[in-house]
Amino acid sequence: MTDDEFRPKLGKIGSRGSKAEKRFAGQVRAAINRAGGRSPRGGRFTGSRAGRGGAAAALLKSRDRYAAFRLRRVVVKARVVKLAGKGSDGAHAHLRYLQRDGVTREGEPGQLYGADKDRVDGKAFLDRADGDRHQFRFIVAAEDGIEYDDLKPLTRRLMAQMEEDLGTKLDWVGVDHFNTGHPHTHVIVRGKDDRGENLVIARDYISSGLRERGAELVSLDLGPRTDREIEQRLRQEMEQERFTSIDRQLLRMRDDDGHVTPDGRDAFRQTLHQGRLRKLDRMGLADEIGSGRWRLDDELEATLRRVGERGDIIKTMHRELTGKGLARSAADYIVHDRPEPLAAPIVGRVVVRGLADEISDRHYLVVDGVDGKSHYVDIGKGEAAGPTPDGCIVRVTPRNIEPTPVDRAIAEIAATHEGRYSIDIHLKHDPSATERFAETHVRRLEAIRRATAGVEREPDGAWIIAPDHLNRVADYERQRARAEPVVVDELSSMPLERQVRSDGATWIDQQLVADRPEALRTSGFGGEVREAQVRRRQWLIAQGLAHEEQNRTVYRANMISILRQRELNRVAGQLSDQLGLAYAEAQPGDRIEGTLRRSVDLASGKYAVIEKSREFTLVPWRPVLDRHLGKEVSGVVRGEAISWTLGRQRSGQSVS
Repeated sequence: MTDDEFRPKLGKIGSRGSKAEKRFAGQVRAAINRAGGRSPRGGRFTGSRAGRGGAAAALLKSRDRYAAFRLRRVVVKARVVKLAGKGSDGAHAHLRYLQRDGVTREGEPGQLYGADKDRVDGKAFLDRADGDRHQFRFIVAAEDGIEYDDLKPLTRRLMAQMEEDLGTKLDWVGVDHFNTGHPHTHVIVRGKDDRGENLVIARDYISSGLRERGAELVSLDLGPRTDREIEQRLRQEMEQERFTSIDRQLLRMRDDDGHVTPDGRDAFRQTLHQGRLRKLDRMGLADEIGSGRWRLDDELEATLRRVGERGDIIKTMHRELTGKGLARSAADYIVHDRPEPLAAPIVGRVVVRGLADEISDRHYLVVDGVDGKSHYVDIGKGEAAGPTPDGCIVRVTPRNIEPTPVDRAIAEIAATHEGRYSIDIHLKHDPSATERFAETHVRRLEAIRRATAGVEREPDGAWIIAPDHLNRVADYERQRARAEPVVVDELSSMPLERQVRSDGATWIDQQLVADRPEALRTSGFGGEVREAQVRRRQWLIAQGLAHEEQNRTVYRANMISILRQRELNRVAGQLSDQLGLAYAEAQPGDRIEGTLRRSVDLASGKYAVIEKSREFTLVPWRPVLDRHLGKEVSGVVRGEAISWTLGRQRSGQSVS
């Protein structure tokens, strides 16, 4: 027959084919079962067992429930992370954070280890993973983990069992953390199997199989839970304000009408359930409807989980504040997390920065505010927020998710030019606009294109702008707000106490001369700032930069500039000795060219050190410079700002 000919050979209705076809179909079903899936006869295929480990997860689920109940409890959190785009940068940042200071019992930095080495090079691990599609991140925490002096042997046995279940060798690293109430281990697994293929793990194994394997190993080490231990834990759960195993049992006991009747066959269980229902009643999450029957709130689980998370946050705030010697009332604790995001700006001192969710790399700040309150703020993804050292003073602002004036200008210009936008079109539309101003619009479009593909760029550099552009911008901003719910601006890297006698222009000075200074409470950090301002005024008067007049303090008109110049001259002299180069002060209109060596944090702000062959200069730092350390940069001084020309940008394109 020719290539495009096909003659189907039809059999009888209901025919299952020849013996060879039947054997082949049987082989296919057997292969599906071995992979942990289900054949069509077994019901609808969900994909939960597709991938490696599905069969092992099914076996663990089918074991005796009574025996499983006695196993020691182990919590496993898991996340699959894509490494494309910024995922690789996030993987580097995540690994650095896992190895931060203060996570061991001795308060030392965390140390990566592997299957057969106690010290592993994290950079080498990430280099091997270069080009991987994804990686797996696990947190393993045994409820009785405090009983282990060293978690490495347990982790290695667990990973060896995982390799057996998945049928492949794994490339992994781990680090143990003892900086919380529950010792735990972070494990990162490459997304490749021992043949170099993408590693696909069944959802059932990730969600439950690995946890069950961990419970088996801990129970082998410490023995199964005794009746006494189980009863004691359940009694503790009865009064807890979080979602517990008792609540899970009560939800399973609901009848068709959604009502619960405590089982009277077991006196202990009945007492346990009755006690828990009374507690839920006091919390407004259960109602007794008569004759021992109860109605549970429809949002019981979600509410209890939120309450439990909030309780953990309050404990974290109390621990961190008291650890820094700050006596604050629990009534002044305010939580701004995803259910209750920040609504107004906060100014205050950073008490601590930590991980709100270690598996998804979401960070938080505890800020001692000038409003006398202590704030817990979810700041989103770790890579989204810059460094915020303890003691620095910050302003935390809710992210604006509305389209900006730049977005509205783009939409307006495109609407009158057949849905197209470019710098040339912009300058023709608005002759008063400058090319530099139009370039800010192009950078905005490029950011949206990279994140959402909501706009399209043509080969000639023009942009195709859809009629619903502002709606697309709103979607882009909402997406950013999920990862970066707030903007954190560092107002001063210098702790408050050091600002009092600093020769630079400090944050306190900015507040003293501001038309609308921050409102300061007399309690908490606000009270500390008030006291620091009094002492700073006395220092400024002694320096001849202020004087008393009719019961008020009058500051010299150029006080901030004088203080800034004093500090720059002092620091420039120190750097000149260190670098062996002369200092050249940057003047308005000067062109700055050289190598960006590093940054220096001063009371007057953050400055960049730009080196040339025989001299160096200090200029105000901008976040855009972060990616250009060690590279050649150039820019023009415009007042107190620099118009930079960086990277591969088109001729004349600059950033300020």
